[in-house]
Amino acid sequence: MTAPDQIDGAPHPRDTRTLFGQDAAQSSFLEAFATDRLHHAWLLTGPKGVGKATLAWSIARFLLATPPVQEDGLFGAPPAPTSLAIDPEHPVARRIAAGAEPGLKAITRTPNPTTDRMRDQIVVDDIRALAGFFQLSAADGGRRVVIVDAADDMNTSAANALLKMLEEPPDGATLLLVSHRPSGLLPTIRSRCRTLRLSSLSAEDMASAFEQAEIEVGDDSGALAELSGGSVGTAIRLSSLDGLKTYATLISLIQSLPQFDRSAALKLAESAAARGAEAHRDLLFELIDLMLSRLARTGATGLAPGIEAAPGEAAALARLAPDQAAGRAWAHVAQETGARVRHGIAVNLDPAALVLDTLIKISQTTPG
Repeated sequence: MTAPDQIDGAPHPRDTRTLFGQDAAQSSFLEAFATDRLHHAWLLTGPKGVGKATLAWSIARFLLATPPVQEDGLFGAPPAPTSLAIDPEHPVARRIAAGAEPGLKAITRTPNPTTDRMRDQIVVDDIRALAGFFQLSAADGGRRVVIVDAADDMNTSAANALLKMLEEPPDGATLLLVSHRPSGLLPTIRSRCRTLRLSSLSAEDMASAFEQAEIEVGDDSGALAELSGGSVGTAIRLSSLDGLKTYATLISLIQSLPQFDRSAALKLAESAAARGAEAHRDLLFELIDLMLSRLARTGATGLAPGIEAAPGEAAALARLAPDQAAGRAWAHVAQETGARVRHGIAVNLDPAALVLDTLIKISQTTPG
């Protein structure tokens, strides 16, 4: 089963050796380390799937395998590290790979002991477990590293418990908080962390990341990079769930507007309602929202996307969003349908009916 801190179809961040496209974030951390300004808590932020967790595990390996900066000795201070990379055969790297490093603790969502189902939140007991970790690991006098992935998953009690640790950090401890939505964290948590911001990846960096993960995307790499917004994690999810095909179906549906192919729409809706299709359903709604956003952006800027994510997309967007008024209309539809979808999922409405209702709403918004 895929771990809660792992993307379906991708290696675990612990096992990803090279982080592509995030040299600025890595350099910023190394500079703090080399100048003895290593903060006790770091907030790793940026879009999903751009390498935040990979960076957290790389930092953890580096800190546990690298001696602290020493004052100048007889032969001068050793050169400052220029990379977070640690030899895979290093004892720390081997222990981390085996899940047996006593100086490292990873906090993620855990199964509910009553139901054995994975919780959708990090709960206070998950954070309180750190007290025992710090006590047990304090005897060796070395560093201790905690990874919280994702900090956004903490409920209120867990967040308050973590805040107390940030206010009174144990000696030698470094906490690494992975966050996709830092604005949702307690302001007091954010204020006690130093932030490392990661950015979306270029098409070249994404291609390198795919190669490292041994994921074959073939001729789809450009479309995946465009549709994923530079997120490797999102691109992997799109690839594994046939997202490009689904998006092409959506573009095909709007190409005929104002004529509405109800049978094609119904077929798409029924595919999202099949048993065990929750992941496909969620992706379909995300792709609908993305298509509407691209329509709104086309109208606002007067420019269709430079790279098509589906055949005929540029022409369809340009025709349906010819001006700023149309762009505003599509932005309104995106906001309205997004709210209806969230409500529908929350109250467990029939997915097929929810998809069809959304597509009908889009057809009724077509300019002209």
